[in-house]
Amino acid sequence: MWSSKFRVLLAAVLVFGAACSSDTTGPSVDESTAPAPLLGSLLDGTGELLNETTSTVLETTTGVVQLLTCSSEPYAIATKRIGAAGGTITVGRHTLVVPAGALNRTVTITAERMPGRANSVRFGPEGLEFQRPAQLTLSYSNCVSLPLPKRVVYTDERLSILELILSRDAARSKTVTGSIDHFSRYAVAY
Repeated sequence: MWSSKFRVLLAAVLVFGAACSSDTTGPSVDESTAPAPLLGSLLDGTGELLNETTSTVLETTTGVVQLLTCSSEPYAIATKRIGAAGGTITVGRHTLVVPAGALNRTVTITAERMPGRANSVRFGPEGLEFQRPAQLTLSYSNCVSLPLPKRVVYTDERLSILELILSRDAARSKTVTGSIDHFSRYAVAY
């Protein structure tokens, strides 16, 4: 039988799912085979939560963390060489600030604004780790307006949420900033 946690999660999905579903479009995702980002990440084949870690990471005071639904913006790419002195790279309305001392060598950084119904950026070289956290600011000015705090989340290529990033939501400027310590794909969630 389904646990009470699962029933609460399912209710939240049904309430928010229709209005807040995420689209997994982008150059590297085949929509026909992409699982539903929320349920595909949380449930095993029996309908039970995968594990306590997954459920703890994705539960908040509203019940579930989901990607914020946004109007799709076109694919964009920016490249910049950043070294030990630090630097800033901007793609669309999203900005990454690498502080001095975060890198011990000069690296060519690529930032991609991914198209789709979620504001999402992908950074390369994939797996690059910082010695000091970098500050990622994502805009959500083209997204559904919800009176809930926004946050930066680390995702996989199918936009399944893997980790919540400690974030500061600047509602007036419609941006959210989080500290990241490695490169991958990030998105705006609530």
